[in-house]
Amino acid sequence: MSQEQLNPGKLSLEQLASVKVMVIDDSNTIRRSAEIFLKNSGCEVILAEDGFDALAKISNEHPDVIFVDIMMPRLDGYQTCSLIKRNARYKSTPVIMLSSKDGLFDRARGRMVGSDQYLTKPFTQETLLDAVQTYAAAGKANQQEAE
Repeated sequence: MSQEQLNPGKLSLEQLASVKVMVIDDSNTIRRSAEIFLKNSGCEVILAEDGFDALAKISNEHPDVIFVDIMMPRLDGYQTCSLIKRNARYKSTPVIMLSSKDGLFDRARGRMVGSDQYLTKPFTQETLLDAVQTYAAAGKANQQEAE
C-alpha cells in the first residue's frame, strides 16, 4: 500500500521536493532550524524576518505553505496572516501559526484571522513536515484551481 493510499490528501516524503515553504520569524534560530528541517526533506525554503519582509516576497515566490510566528515586531503574525488571507490570490495558501504560547485564546485568534493550523514552539522536524505534507497537497490543488 502506498503512502497516498494510507493518507489520502497528504503528500509523500518524495513529493516534498516540489514544495515551496515560507518561514516568517524574527528569530534567526527558529528560521535556521526550520530551514534545516525542511531542506533536509527536499523542500525549497524562503525565509522572512517579519511580516513586511514576507509580504514583499510572497508575490515573487508564491509559496505553497507559509509558517508565521505570532510575536514579531512591526507586523505581528496575526496581522500578517490576515493580510495574506484577504488577498484573493493567496487566500487559499495554507498559513500555519507558530507560537511559544499554547493558550486557547491564541489558537482562537489564529483561527479568526484565517490560519489553517497552530504549532507550538519548539517544534520538531516531524511536526513541521507533517504540517507541510498535509497542507501542501491542499495548497497545490487550490493554487491550480486559482490559475
